[in-house]
Amino acid sequence: METFITQHLKETAAAIDAAREDTVLMRNVSAAATLISKCFAKGGKLLIAGNGGSAADAEHFATEFVGRFMKERRARPAIALTSSPTITAWSNDHKFEDVFARQLEAFAKPEDIFFGISTSGTSKNIVRAVEKAKTLGITSVCLLGNSGGLLAGCANITIALTDTRTTHIQEVQIALIHAICGEVEDTFSD
Repeated sequence: METFITQHLKETAAAIDAAREDTVLMRNVSAAATLISKCFAKGGKLLIAGNGGSAADAEHFATEFVGRFMKERRARPAIALTSSPTITAWSNDHKFEDVFARQLEAFAKPEDIFFGISTSGTSKNIVRAVEKAKTLGITSVCLLGNSGGLLAGCANITIALTDTRTTHIQEVQIALIHAICGEVEDTFSD
């Protein structure tokens, strides 16, 4: 008898396999890693945002660069735009839809990258952040589920999973985040 755990792990493995076999997705993952490596080499930083579980992934992603992923090396500048006081103050006093765009306005420089994470692909505050990145001349990358949703094609690089199941989108997204971290880390010798 197959348990939920066994079935879930099979479905997760199938979702990862589907992502691995998606040539467009893999090309965009590779392009994102190359872009981030160049950003760090030029002294830029990675500004990462997401909501809910994607906010946790944003913090995890930033930590892999500031700390380390697999190798001992110098820290790389990555910031998750998830500061609770900033988010709650701005959302209470203004609009939640602008919470990440406002932080880009405060922190982003032309050599930086905005990296948005959205399981649904419809997060209004990620949409607004991508729009703000464009007006600031900042490169943007989005890691999305549901074939990209509203955000499909909005960023300079769109990494869009076709899966529609939230749990499996999140599991593949963290696997791709780790793959990007490893690829970027391999480009530096320090």
